[in-house]
Amino acid sequence: MKWIGERISFVDDKNKTTIVIYPENITWVKGAMGAWVAMWFTIGAAVVWSYFTFDLNEQEEIIIYVFMSFWAYYAVRVTRSFMWMMWGKELIKIDEVAFYYKRSIRKYGKSVPYYLENIKKMNLFIPKPHSFQSAWEASPWIQGGERVEFEYLGKVIRLARKLNDKDAKLLFNVITKKVEDRKRKINS
Repeated sequence: MKWIGERISFVDDKNKTTIVIYPENITWVKGAMGAWVAMWFTIGAAVVWSYFTFDLNEQEEIIIYVFMSFWAYYAVRVTRSFMWMMWGKELIKIDEVAFYYKRSIRKYGKSVPYYLENIKKMNLFIPKPHSFQSAWEASPWIQGGERVEFEYLGKVIRLARKLNDKDAKLLFNVITKKVEDRKRKINS
């Protein structure tokens, strides 16, 4: 197994290349996100308890319904980000036929094949330093920040979350080389 930076490992066999991208491992951020998730669920439990305990008028019930709809949306977003940070990884396998990509939390996730002959326009996307997008993608509650993208049957597929510039460039070079090598074997 070889490493690209601290977060990307890959194994290059004769017939396939396997790449694993791990999320950032910053202990204090994991602790803060865990505390945020716990606080958020405590707030939700307190509001639900209040709804069933107190005698509320119609206007107060509507306020609770609206609040709980926003609460549920952010509960899902924050919990998914926390779970990604704790147990997530991106898995890439490039073989003779396809480029397989899986976003996985523990073992859950679906591997999607992208057939090599349909992959077009591989790009590396790095936001400008000190831009709003760069700051937004660096925040822990955002799962995005994909650095590598390619066009597949009219759709843009993005992967490699929150990599630094150096690691993103090295990963991009490995992926493009392997995809192009495999495409040449198919065409010859």
